[in-house]
Amino acid sequence: MLVLTLAVGNSLFQIGEVCRQPASGVAPARLTELISMAKKVSAKARAAARKQRDKWKMKRWYTIRAPRHPWDFKNIGETLGESDEHIMGRVYEMTLQEFNGDFTKMHVILRFRVDECVGQDALTTFIGHHHQTDHTRRQIRRYRGKIDDVVDVVTTDGYLVRLKPLIITQKRVQTSIKQVMRSKTKDLLLGFAAKNTYAKLQESILGGELEESIRKAVKPVYPIKSVSIRKSQLLQSGVVGEKGPTLDEIHAEEERVAAELKAKKAAALAAAMEEDDSPSILDAAEAMEPDSDKSESVADSQAEDESSPNETVTEEVVEETEASSTDAIDYQSMTVAELKELLKAAGKPVSGKKADLVARLEE
Repeated sequence: MLVLTLAVGNSLFQIGEVCRQPASGVAPARLTELISMAKKVSAKARAAARKQRDKWKMKRWYTIRAPRHPWDFKNIGETLGESDEHIMGRVYEMTLQEFNGDFTKMHVILRFRVDECVGQDALTTFIGHHHQTDHTRRQIRRYRGKIDDVVDVVTTDGYLVRLKPLIITQKRVQTSIKQVMRSKTKDLLLGFAAKNTYAKLQESILGGELEESIRKAVKPVYPIKSVSIRKSQLLQSGVVGEKGPTLDEIHAEEERVAAELKAKKAAALAAAMEEDDSPSILDAAEAMEPDSDKSESVADSQAEDESSPNETVTEEVVEETEASSTDAIDYQSMTVAELKELLKAAGKPVSGKKADLVARLEE
């Protein structure tokens, strides 16, 4: 600690004190120790970063499968994850057209949630569906009535499901009529769910049976344009059913189908190689076609064979007609220019008089 003084004449005045310690209040030894520790930590962090493994190499593919009943563990997609914990809870969406090939249901979106992982298979639960917004908007037009509702139903196996029906009338309707139609729809949904399982409810919603039942119930009240269950949502799970094939049976069936396809492919290629002609990939592909496709191709070939005699007769008639028409041509009535054009087309000389030209054409 230093004290500054100022001498003015015979008097001394104290100006202030000066401290030799750092401004931060840390002792020099402690500051040096902290700096060295920071350098050690940064060196360890750099070494750990160099040793860090690529997370993408640690991930693996999982096969997403639909529920056991009524979907029979159908393969609906694949997903990537490091472990089972990362896969649990994922929601997979797909259209009903992709699921069963019905192009009229391309606007229906199915939602599946992964609830269990068995090996490389991610087993899911059907948690609901919804219609695309643009499809719903196309149903609503001016001078039409819209009746929608939200109904919570409980199935016989304890599943709590929220359904949202939508009814479009041909013309505008009064509020009292809407209330009656809404009440009939709610009673029908509650009664249907109370008598069926969750799997049967799924089939009825996606298959259109439940919508047809609603149409028949409300049609006597007022003319209907369209009826749909625009959205369903699983609120609470119930008792899981044991119906349907097991996962081992599904794996065995898939392996059997793959083995049959491989054997057909090998047999088709071998047959193509044994033929005298050069091996053709098209021949192998035709040998692998299903029986239905083969029957269609055989029917087409038979139809072509049946039509070929008629075509031959037609061609003969045409040739005879052309020959007769050629014989009946009157070259004498034609001009020299026309005769020369015919000779040019036939590749004959065009020099000479008209009689010579006619003689060359009649040869």
